[in-house]
Amino acid sequence: MGPLPRTLELFYDVLSPYSWLCFEVLCRYQKIWNIKLQLQPTLIAGIMKDSGSVSAMQFLTAVKMENPEMLEKVSRELWMRLWSREQDISEPQSILAAAEKAGLSAEQARGLLEMISTAEVKKKLREVTEVACKYGAFGLPVTVAHVDGQTHMLFGSDRMELLAYLLGEKWMGPVPPTLNARL
Repeated sequence: MGPLPRTLELFYDVLSPYSWLCFEVLCRYQKIWNIKLQLQPTLIAGIMKDSGSVSAMQFLTAVKMENPEMLEKVSRELWMRLWSREQDISEPQSILAAAEKAGLSAEQARGLLEMISTAEVKKKLREVTEVACKYGAFGLPVTVAHVDGQTHMLFGSDRMELLAYLLGEKWMGPVPPTLNARL
């Protein structure tokens, strides 16, 4: 049995293409580096005070609360809609389409969409955003590595080599060979 996984928190907003880059790389490396990746949907507007993705991030917060196993897929689909297909992610029907494409049933997606206006979801998103700010976030993505009793905050999607060094792991590029063979 290998060492226990180290914890990485990724604070992200689907409005940020740089968050997407960091998200994809960390998702690829989580088994290779034996890390426990905690996805933290964060409202970039709470950090930068100007964003159009509030409903999408509230939706992701609801997904994390009710269907955390779907958070990675739904996050990826929202990024695909916005940054790859130039489709909307702010209107309810757009969010529902992304959720269903990611694998949630129409019923699950509608239930989660109903949650986005609740005080509980808004509070949770605000709390996660405040945590990112307490770590020193001034934009997104922010990766927080909890290693050997120490906390390290890394800003940006171009810090993977430094993250690998902190973890005592090898950086093998954005598509590691073990994953490249499966693609």
